[in-house]
Amino acid sequence: MTQKPQKPAYPFVAAALMVAAGACFALVNAALQTATMKLGMPSASAVFWQYGAALCCALPWLLRHGRTALVTRRPFLHGLRILFAVAGVQLWGAGLASVPIWQAIALVMTSPFFVIIGAKLLLGEKVGLARWGATLAGFSGAMIILEPWADGFRPEILLPVAAAAFWGGASLITKILTRTEPADTVTVYLLLLLTPVNFLLASAEGFVVPSGWTLAAIGAAGIFTIAANYALTLAYSKADAAFIQPFDHLKLPLNIFAGWLAFGFAPDGYFWPGALLIVGASLYVMRDEQYRSRAGRLDKLQPDGEAASVS
Repeated sequence: MTQKPQKPAYPFVAAALMVAAGACFALVNAALQTATMKLGMPSASAVFWQYGAALCCALPWLLRHGRTALVTRRPFLHGLRILFAVAGVQLWGAGLASVPIWQAIALVMTSPFFVIIGAKLLLGEKVGLARWGATLAGFSGAMIILEPWADGFRPEILLPVAAAAFWGGASLITKILTRTEPADTVTVYLLLLLTPVNFLLASAEGFVVPSGWTLAAIGAAGIFTIAANYALTLAYSKADAAFIQPFDHLKLPLNIFAGWLAFGFAPDGYFWPGALLIVGASLYVMRDEQYRSRAGRLDKLQPDGEAASVS
């Protein structure tokens, strides 16, 4: 059997693109926090305009793929995924309006641990002791950052954690959908339904049209959202995911720098030990996922159901 020729890998270019994507996402967060925390724009309206701008840029692709990609056998799951995704982005926007960037980004990095719990409860996937330990370590890191025992604890600080939970749920539903649905269908439904639902939520909060500096901040958020996703896509096309994924964790220091540059926010208290626990645990989960994926591929390659050995 002839194998398809593999695309050449450009690891250093891919790593640079991954870092560039992280920098763009940090600028998105800084722009959103400027519009909401400093300029007083309601977070639901800010999120609507951000993703509305991204949808406008994606319209040519939608017009090319939308009609055929709309055929689906699982409309309920698409709708549920949209609800989870909308809840995630809205809670994230509200979180950025309430807590410093460095705190929000560290807490939202707990999303993989919610995916592990959901995979066990909803999909019946096997979760070993090591993964449960990593999940416990990750949530322990979040608790250290949250400091619920402190006098200055505010309920708003939980918003990024709630966003992580809903994004984890959306990831699980995506995993289920991709077993039977084409990737184009999964993408088209997300792009088409995300903006209208965000509009309804923005209207309920009191729809605000940005102007002046608020318009500039929201426009910057939209532009950097597109740039970040484009850089992310290019990065994955230049090298294996196993190589570039660890660079995604640079988003934490990049967001800390953006928060310090724009607002003078700087981590204090128990942030660093908590962040190290979250990053370390998520890196372990990522490496374990790569090991399982590799073992599964090797197992499928064995003739007559023989077990594969993984060094």
